[in-house]
Amino acid sequence: MIRVENLTKYYGKRLAVDNISFNVEKGEIVGFLGPNAAGKTTTMRILTGFLAPTSGNAWIADHNILSHSLEARQNIGYLPEAIPLYTDMTVRTYLDFAARLRGMAKNRIKSRIDEVVDICHLEEYIDVLIGKLSKGFRQRVGVAQAIIHEPKVLILDEPTIGIDPIQVAMTRQLIKELGKEHTILLSPHILPEVSVICQRVIIIHEGKIVAMDSIKNLSSLISGSKRIHLEVTGPAQKVAERLRRIEGVLRVSYDDSHYTVECSATQDPRSKIMEAIVQGGWTLLSLESVEMSLEDIFLKLTAEEEKSQ
Repeated sequence: MIRVENLTKYYGKRLAVDNISFNVEKGEIVGFLGPNAAGKTTTMRILTGFLAPTSGNAWIADHNILSHSLEARQNIGYLPEAIPLYTDMTVRTYLDFAARLRGMAKNRIKSRIDEVVDICHLEEYIDVLIGKLSKGFRQRVGVAQAIIHEPKVLILDEPTIGIDPIQVAMTRQLIKELGKEHTILLSPHILPEVSVICQRVIIIHEGKIVAMDSIKNLSSLISGSKRIHLEVTGPAQKVAERLRRIEGVLRVSYDDSHYTVECSATQDPRSKIMEAIVQGGWTLLSLESVEMSLEDIFLKLTAEEEKSQ
């Protein structure tokens, strides 16, 4: 649904996006991550037709953003960081205005407004002035305008910024629901959102893509190992010594009855761990595989990029 090839953007002499390529497939929710000034917003503005690239190309639903810009934009719903709301309009009149701007058929607009109001849980506020809504409900109106014309692709730039925790949770759930019908490229302002919502991440730093995969795969790839946490009742030193002898185990650390086993990313010694504990006559209380957090991955990648320059 989204295809980017060798996309580059200069602002004067400053390189903002450096020859990046990636795909987002139909039905995916992909997190687009990077520190400030990494090139995220520039890339999203190019994809939505707000900016032209210096070089390279991109397609939205098989429509080239340069040669068939109108067709590409008809397939995009965009929620920018600063939502273009008219605070002196009611929710209903604003959505009607957005639908007409999108060229929707007049006989479809009313029923579609009812649909998006239901999807975004705005029923109680449909005839309220937007200027009187809380930040969280304004965000929902922004999402409603992005989906009013039934686009195939949604590009959401920091959709939960500045709203309270309850609204954040509701917006996350809304994005998950939208992901059932739309392809979504999501740029969040807090990393845990990506772990909750997205199947895959793209990390950009100083205009370059530095990683692109699932969080689980990135965790193994970057650390080169996997970690397993377990709780065992038994003599700590003997348990640790027995665990260290298991094939594939790189190191073992422990604190009382809690152990962290680090093993090769290509091996899964969990069955051997359980077998060793049973043979030792000890009791296994819990066993859990632990991945690097997205924050760990993000900081490691962006810090290493800076060191290498």
